[in-house]
Amino acid sequence: MPVGVQAPEASPGRYRRRRDEDDDDGGGGGGCDDVLGVDVVDNGADPFDIPAKRASVERLRRWRQAALVLNASRRFRYTLDLKKEEEKEQIRRKIRAHAQVIRVKGLANLLKTNSEKGIHGDEADLACRANAFGANRYPRKKGRSFLGIKEGWYDGASIAFAVFLVIFVTAVSDYKQSQQFQHLNEEKQNIQVEVIRGGRRFQVSIFDIVAGDVVALKIGDQVPADGVLISGHSLAIDESSMTGESKIVTAVGLNTEWGLLMASISEDNNEETPLQVRLNGVATFIGIVGLSVAAMVLVVLVARYFTGHTTNPDGSPQFVKGQTSVKSTIFGTIKILTIAVTIVVVAVPEGLPLAVTLTLAYSMQKMMADKALVRRLSACETMGSATTICSDKTGTLTLNQMTVVRSVVGGIKLKSPADIENLSHVVTSLVREGIAQNTSGSVFEPELHMKFVEEKSKSSIIHVSPFNSEKKRGGVAVIVGDSDIHVHWKGAAEIVLALCTNWLDVDGKIHEMTPDKVDEFKNYIEEMAEESLRCVAFAFRNLDLVDVPNEDERVNWELPDNDLTFIGIVGMKDPCRPGVRDAVELCINAGVKVRMVTGDNLQTARAIALECGILTDSQASAPVIIEGKVFRAYSDVEREAVAEKIAVMGRSSPSDKLLLVKALKKKGNVVAVTGDGTNDAPALHEADIGLAMGIQGTEVAKESSDIIILDDNFASVVKVVRWGRSVYANIQKFIQFQLTVNVAALIINVVAAISSGNVPLNAVQLLWVNLIMDTLGALALATEPPTDQLMKRPPVGRREPLVTNIMWRNLFIQAVFQVAVLLTLNFRGQDLLHLTQDTLDHANKVFNEFNSRKPEELNIFDGVSRNHLFLAVVSITVVLQMMKEQLHLCDCASPSSQNDEL
Repeated sequence: MPVGVQAPEASPGRYRRRRDEDDDDGGGGGGCDDVLGVDVVDNGADPFDIPAKRASVERLRRWRQAALVLNASRRFRYTLDLKKEEEKEQIRRKIRAHAQVIRVKGLANLLKTNSEKGIHGDEADLACRANAFGANRYPRKKGRSFLGIKEGWYDGASIAFAVFLVIFVTAVSDYKQSQQFQHLNEEKQNIQVEVIRGGRRFQVSIFDIVAGDVVALKIGDQVPADGVLISGHSLAIDESSMTGESKIVTAVGLNTEWGLLMASISEDNNEETPLQVRLNGVATFIGIVGLSVAAMVLVVLVARYFTGHTTNPDGSPQFVKGQTSVKSTIFGTIKILTIAVTIVVVAVPEGLPLAVTLTLAYSMQKMMADKALVRRLSACETMGSATTICSDKTGTLTLNQMTVVRSVVGGIKLKSPADIENLSHVVTSLVREGIAQNTSGSVFEPELHMKFVEEKSKSSIIHVSPFNSEKKRGGVAVIVGDSDIHVHWKGAAEIVLALCTNWLDVDGKIHEMTPDKVDEFKNYIEEMAEESLRCVAFAFRNLDLVDVPNEDERVNWELPDNDLTFIGIVGMKDPCRPGVRDAVELCINAGVKVRMVTGDNLQTARAIALECGILTDSQASAPVIIEGKVFRAYSDVEREAVAEKIAVMGRSSPSDKLLLVKALKKKGNVVAVTGDGTNDAPALHEADIGLAMGIQGTEVAKESSDIIILDDNFASVVKVVRWGRSVYANIQKFIQFQLTVNVAALIINVVAAISSGNVPLNAVQLLWVNLIMDTLGALALATEPPTDQLMKRPPVGRREPLVTNIMWRNLFIQAVFQVAVLLTLNFRGQDLLHLTQDTLDHANKVFNEFNSRKPEELNIFDGVSRNHLFLAVVSITVVLQMMKEQLHLCDCASPSSQNDEL
């Protein structure tokens, strides 16, 4: 329930587009060819290609139907439950239909609160209210319990120890992922709100709100609980998610309508991502190949069996027409069918899509430490493909610690910003009145050179026109005494100056604004801007009481902003963040273009961009540095032509940012956008990756975003890019590892089956394969931390094949090596080495894990000592294999025990 001046601006849901984003991505064609890098006939749209954001239910259902799956509970345990989503929507509709607005007279007295000073707020008072009215929390969906996870069970287990290992490793992996997702979800919902307690304003968690609290709402804030409105100006509430208004808090937690809603539809973190769906496509493609090979093997083995070419260990044929019993024939046929099924099971990589979930869970946890809260899993993947970042200036590239360092009041430069000795009482009173009444937020009075509360008490606000990023100014009408009406405006210096027809001198006399005086004030503004100062101007005008509408008609009253009298200008310094220049340089080296989109004028924007390294040429001109209104005036074709050339956009509005995002996307860019205001919601929603600011950002902006930057620092944005590339790289490592094993397994099984009538895998060995290949392999390779090398490569295109030419080279060489060694051992192993093949094959697998760490580098051991998790997993793999050998878990008497155990 976000708060805003106008409901449409405050509702991110209103920016929802009517069609999928695959049009922007170049369509859905490609299928497995864009995954594996091979040509596959495409008879229609690829079901395994979904948009990164807002995929329709039909698209999600289509890829599930197209996937080849052997174990649905394992494959789909980290995807969205479409049936539950439909049930949730039905519950939402029912509760919304019964929602009511609460209005109670004398509520403040009943709740023992003060509408101006709030509750006392001491620990005893808070505890008493929490006990009486409950906490502002509602039941959450419980994470997977460790003992309750059943997805690890596999059919056909014959030895308890092997089964236990598979269950244990899978359960630990699932439990840790579930805990990570649950923790991240709690962080996402831990919204900070401003309450008044004991006459002072405090930032508290939404969970710490108690009944009786007085909540101060700003544009874009989320209404934290049920309540009644005390006072406000130009209030509008978006009720698209719920029905209600506030704000003395009247109920919290399960006693609110929203709490009842959320208790019924506890949030589900499961979300399939484009990469996860693409990997399901890979698994399906490989499965189809496995089915084809299995069918071929079945035909060959049946033909061999019934023609007498399949022999027993003593050399006698297994089937002789007219002599072999029906029972023996049935058993022989079942054995052949089992071999074919075994090949299918080995070929279909059930664990491949789950590797995405594993690496995303690991990355999300680490990104939290890097001050980035991921709201949508798909954003982790998409960020690795980002080609451009459109960044705000204030608070992201700069510290948002503004200090007034220059001031011009009454037509003269002041020696210091607070030097008011040469100003008349008329001027100082107008300046103080404008500052006191036309200021929002909390103010710490000891740092001001004025008594803030005392100045506010000298006049009363009768109407407010909140600051608007489109108009770039905000105004307030106050009444002084009984009949004097002053309208104060402040905002972007050149915009406010253009509205003035008069100016105020140091003696408080009003003069006509001549062209020469306009040029003089413009020179002051340019001088400040060249010093990278943010310029804000103040102006006012007098009104007669008869010109002010009565209270009932004042809601739609537009404050007059013409014929203003210019008071003065202040220049505020907002220094660049430490390290931002290095972060920008890192992006440039990584092939990511950084563009600054700011509301400041061009001179200030140019100075900051040069300081940050976004601009290198101080004499740059359009379209490299451009004003928002100029870009806005272009046609769609013209905007697309100049969009990629733009490095700095000054005096821009949120709509200009949205137009820039659309133009860049149409040119094929993967666009990341930062934003903090309510009006930034459309651009955040439209961008491939929306990055909201955690400190300065409104709740509307956060709800529209994919990732929240908790420290508002551009350097953290670059870390997100780094982690996004790491996700993609880790998945490629696991694909190389698994495909190598799959290719080798298929070849060795086909050759062994056709030549000897047997395959080198029994049921227990198949369990062991799933443990080593699916679980431990993914755990080792999908959790590699990002390296500096990742930021020296260009961005990875979202439609580039997952398997690169280098990976195909590595796969081919490694598979040929494994097949050559294992075929030799399968047929001549006992004679040559007097050993079983188990031990040597697992040595191959361990080496393959090392080889997959660095697909594009020669030194595969580089940095391995710093990855303790990888070393631990490899060590566990070796130890478990040794235990398996020593404990004789496999039936050593069976012929298959002497065969390869891929």
